[in-house]
Amino acid sequence: MSLAAHLEELGRPLVEEQLKHPTVAGIAQGNLDEAVFRSWLEQDYLYLHDYVRVFSRLAWQAPDAHLGDLVDLAYSTFHDEMELHRSLSAEFDADLDGAEKGPACVAYTSFLLESAAVYDEGLAALYPCMWGYSTLGRRLAENPPSEPRYRRWVDTYADPAFAELTARIAQMIDECGADTGTAERFFLEGMRHELAFWDVPL
Repeated sequence: MSLAAHLEELGRPLVEEQLKHPTVAGIAQGNLDEAVFRSWLEQDYLYLHDYVRVFSRLAWQAPDAHLGDLVDLAYSTFHDEMELHRSLSAEFDADLDGAEKGPACVAYTSFLLESAAVYDEGLAALYPCMWGYSTLGRRLAENPPSEPRYRRWVDTYADPAFAELTARIAQMIDECGADTGTAERFFLEGMRHELAFWDVPL
């Protein structure tokens, strides 16, 4: 089993916990309180700014074979994923410019930015976001919400193109020669932050 596949096995119980979380369950059912999703959009928008910085910091250290992928991921996150948030946020009247990071967002982004100081640790730390959302999107798409705005969010992360980006990060993890124990520690810490991030501030 590859290292990335091993990490995924460790992470599956935490994905199941996310699926049971009231915020995720509300998205799945299409009846999540709009104020909760508005707050989540604001927090995730702030998170994505630092996620771009994480990709950029890793790109500076990357071997030549990984450099282009990380630059592309930084670009697509900044332009494509954040545009999705701006579009959805307009439909929920979210205040992206006036939003401030809540405790979960501060803790998660600080962890990612610090982890990115070491290449293999940074890859393991960010993988829960890529793999976790791809997995959540695929699972939620099996019985998608009828509410079109929540369906749009699900479709974004269930998109096969997003799964391909996730698979590329998995390949990079396998190629970087990370220590298994270290990768497990950073990956599981990232998964815990993923779960905590659904406790959005209002």
